[in-house]
This record gives sequence, structure tokens and C-alpha cells, in this order.
Amino acid sequence: MPATITNNSSTPTLRMPQIDVDLSQLLADSLYWLQTHWVRIIIALVVAVTIMLILRGVRGLGVRLCNRSRPGDNGWWRIAGRTLSRTGRFFNIMVGLQLASGIADPPDVVGFAIKTLFTVAAVFQGAIWARELILGAIEQHGHRDGQGPDSLASAFSIIRLLVTFAVFAIALVVVLDNVGVNVTGLIAGLGVGGIAIGLAAQGIFADLFAALAIIFDRPFRVGDVISFDQTTGTVEEIGLKSTRVRPPTGEEHIIANKQLLEKEIRNITRREHRRHKFVLGVIYQTSPDVIARIPSMLREEVEACGQVFVQSGFAGFNASSLDVELEYDTPDPAFAPWYEARHKVGLAILRRFASEGIEFAYPTQTTFTSAPDGTMIMPYAEVQAVKRIDLKDSET
Repeated sequence: MPATITNNSSTPTLRMPQIDVDLSQLLADSLYWLQTHWVRIIIALVVAVTIMLILRGVRGLGVRLCNRSRPGDNGWWRIAGRTLSRTGRFFNIMVGLQLASGIADPPDVVGFAIKTLFTVAAVFQGAIWARELILGAIEQHGHRDGQGPDSLASAFSIIRLLVTFAVFAIALVVVLDNVGVNVTGLIAGLGVGGIAIGLAAQGIFADLFAALAIIFDRPFRVGDVISFDQTTGTVEEIGLKSTRVRPPTGEEHIIANKQLLEKEIRNITRREHRRHKFVLGVIYQTSPDVIARIPSMLREEVEACGQVFVQSGFAGFNASSLDVELEYDTPDPAFAPWYEARHKVGLAILRRFASEGIEFAYPTQTTFTSAPDGTMIMPYAEVQAVKRIDLKDSET
């Protein structure tokens, strides 16, 4: 009989008995473990069930925190609740079994299997928690001053993708390292691949990181009126690669994020007021006393129009006028109130100057004519007296 088995096939007959022996040995060890450690097993089961119920309660607490938060509220309590609500059932079970195995002292094979599964569950659960915390922190930062992910939806979508990829890639490497896989070559390959991708798409990544800088530094947001170079308009969209600005003339200006951040950006929306300046030129025949009273007149008219008087005074001698400057502020920084206030103040100044008899200057020029010797002469011929001549006398 042994010879027949050897002649037919040696490999199957050697492996099958080995598997049977391992399973039989495991079964025997398990029965012995149950018989000798039943008290510890009961205690371990109670501990495992308790831990799983506690973790389930923590997950439920996170869900309640998310449900109680108001829509749009992205505070740290909501972030914590959202993170806890992502706790998985498999992780709860493996935590309970891992703690129970420490009490019940199971066979080596069972203990090793529980430890391996617990490591996988813990690492990936930690990756899920880390992802939620990182994204929550980014959203919390973006919600300051009323700016949230809605205004940067495309940027936040790529941020979620990058964070998810980075976190779970690290988790996978950690798991493989814990199960005995040599990850040195994998890490090196990922590093070389990352460098190659970065060099190939450095322009795209430069604009992407510029979009991230806009998120964190917040020089402007969607809806703000900004000015750069010769462009002034409303920010309509902040994308991954470019920002779209629409000026009052109606066309859409598109500029790369990296180029935009390299310029001097003036955020007109964030100013507290709008200032306007009038330069008023009066004729040279205006007396100094009248010019001295003009600033007080202007203050009265500006304040009567509901604006904030800043300063006014004599500015200089122009070619055809004596100039007086006026500066005032419109409390509302919006364009429409400033435009209307400029109209009202201008009309008020015209009416006041007309009532005071103050004349505005306009470009004039006087020409003087001189004789060859340099003496001034009239620009027209002098009228000579006409002598009457009698024709009869002239005939005689």
C-alpha cells in the first residue's frame, strides 16, 4: 500500500495529510482551550460586547452631533461628529476581539489572525479619521469670513481626491509592512513616479497650489470686486487652474491662478468707504476772501448730502484758474451709492457757487500786439475823426 501511494503521486499524498494534521491539531487545541479557559472566554466575550457597544454609542454620538448642527455650520463640533460617525462596524468588532484575545489567551493561530485583522482595521480606520479631520480643517478655514467650499467647489473636489489618495496610500504601505511585505521598493517606486508626474505637470500643479493659497490666505473670494493691472471686475469663479473675473463692460477675463497671485491685487469690496476728489477751478478775478470761504461752503454741502467731509483747501495756480480741492468719503463702499453721491454733491456745489456769485474758470487766452519798438498797440486801428468836405468849394 505505501508503494502504490508512492508510485501514483507523491505530492498530493504528502500535502493532504499535512493539512489534515494542521486542521486536526487546530481543532484539538481549540477544544482544549475551550475546556480549560471557559471562564476567561466568557469574561472576554463580555468585554468584547461592551467595547463594541461603547464604540457604537460613540458613532451614534457623532451622528447626533452632525444632525444637530445647523446647515452651513462647519464648526469643530460638527467636524468631530462627522469624524466619529465614520467609525466602521468592522473596526468595532476587531477592537472587541483584540481586547478579548488578550484576556482569553486563544491558540496562536487564532491570536495571530485576530491581530492581523485588527491591524488592518485599525490602520484603515485611522486613515478614514485622518481624512475627515484634514478635510474638516480645510473647510473650517475656508468658512471664515463667509467663504466656504461652495465658492471653491472645484478646488475642494481635487483637495478631497489628493487627501484621500495620500492618506490611504500611507495606510496601505503601513499594512503591508505590518504583514511582513518588504515595502522599500514600493516606496522608492512611488517616489520616482511622483517626481516624474510632478515634472510633467508642473504648470498644472503650480496653478493648483495657487488655488490652495487662495483658499488659505483668502485674498479674495467669489463675489468680491478686485482690481489688477488694467482689469477691475467681479470674481465669478475660482477654479483649479484659473480665476474668472467679469468687469462692468461685460466680457469675461480669465487669468491663471499662479499669474494672478504674482500681481498686486486690490480688493475693492473690502474697503470700508469710497473716497472722491473734486478739483474746482475759479476765475482769477475771484477775491482771496471768497476763496478763503470756499472750504466751509463745501463742507456744508457735502454734509448736507449725507457724505463724510475729509478736507478742502486752496490747491494751486493753474494757467486759467485758481484751483480748490475737495475730498469726501461715501460711507457705503458699493459703487452705486458712491456714483449717486457724486452726482448729488456736484449739483449742490454748482447751486451754491451760483448763489454766491462764484464763477468757474474755463480756458481763456488774451492776445497783446506790440509795435516794432516793443510798445504795446491796440489790436485794432484807432478811429480818426471824419472831416466833411463841401464839393462846391472843391470845384472852385
